[in-house]
Amino acid sequence: MEWRERDGVRWLEADLGTGRAAFSTRLGGVSEAPFDRLNLGVLTDDDAAAVAENRRRLAAALGLAPERIAFARQVHGTDLIHRPPPSRGSFRADFVSKEPRESTPLSRGSLWTDMDRLEPRGGGLPRADGQVVTEAGWAGLVFVADCLPVALAGAGGLAMLHCGWRGLAGGIVSAGAEAVGATRAAVGPGIGPCCYEVGDEVLGAFAGLGEGVAAGRMLDLHEVARRLLAAAGVEEVESAGLCTACEAELFFSHRRDAGRTGRQAGLAWLDEGVG
Repeated sequence: MEWRERDGVRWLEADLGTGRAAFSTRLGGVSEAPFDRLNLGVLTDDDAAAVAENRRRLAAALGLAPERIAFARQVHGTDLIHRPPPSRGSFRADFVSKEPRESTPLSRGSLWTDMDRLEPRGGGLPRADGQVVTEAGWAGLVFVADCLPVALAGAGGLAMLHCGWRGLAGGIVSAGAEAVGATRAAVGPGIGPCCYEVGDEVLGAFAGLGEGVAAGRMLDLHEVARRLLAAAGVEEVESAGLCTACEAELFFSHRRDAGRTGRQAGLAWLDEGVG
C-alpha cells in the first residue's frame, strides 16, 4: 500500500490488479473535535453539514462520482449488495444473504453528500455490511472506526467488506470471496492485538482457527482475517498493519474514544475498461 494525499485529504491506497482500494484517515476535513477532521459518519453527533463537506472532499480527492459511491446501514452482519444492480435502471439493491429478503429500493441521485435525504439518520438505507462492485464507475464503501475494512478482487469484480468480529465469525469473508471469485485482498487499518481485549464469547468464536489468533484475551483481528482469507482461497493478501486505537493522529477509534468518535472508510472501485 502507498500513502496518497490531495488537497489535504490523506489516504492509503492498494492496487488490486483490476481496481483500487482506498482507506481514508481523519486528515483533510472540516469537522470539529471530537470528530476532527475528516469524519464521514452521519450516525454520530457531528454537524451534518460538516459530514457532507467531508464526504465531498474525499470523493473529489479520489476522483469518484459521489452519486456512484454505494454504501449501506451497517449492522455487523454478513449481507452483501451488488452495485450496480443486475436489473439495469431499477435502482434496486440486490442482496446476497443467508436468508431470503426483499430488495430495498434506492432513491435516485446521490445519498453520499445529501444529508437531508438520510433522515432519520440512515433510516432510508438498506442494511448490509458489504458492497460488491461489478462495473467501472461505481465504488463500494464501508464505514469503520476499529473494525477492519477488507477489499477483495477477482474475476467477478470487487467487494468491500465491513469486518467486525461478528461479521468475521458469521462468514462475511467467505461470502465476499465467493461473490467475486477473489484471488487478491487488501486489509485496511483496524484495531490491533495491542488494544483489542475481548471476552470468552469472542475468543470462542475463533477458537477453531488455531493458535496465534489471540494472546490471552487480546484478539488479533488482522490475523483472523488473514486466516479466513486463506481458507477462502485468497492467495495474495496485503495488509496495512496499522492499529486505529494506537494511531490517534490518523484514525478514529470507537474503543479508544469510548464511542464518541468519527468514522473513516474503506472504498474499492474497478479501473476504467474493466467490468
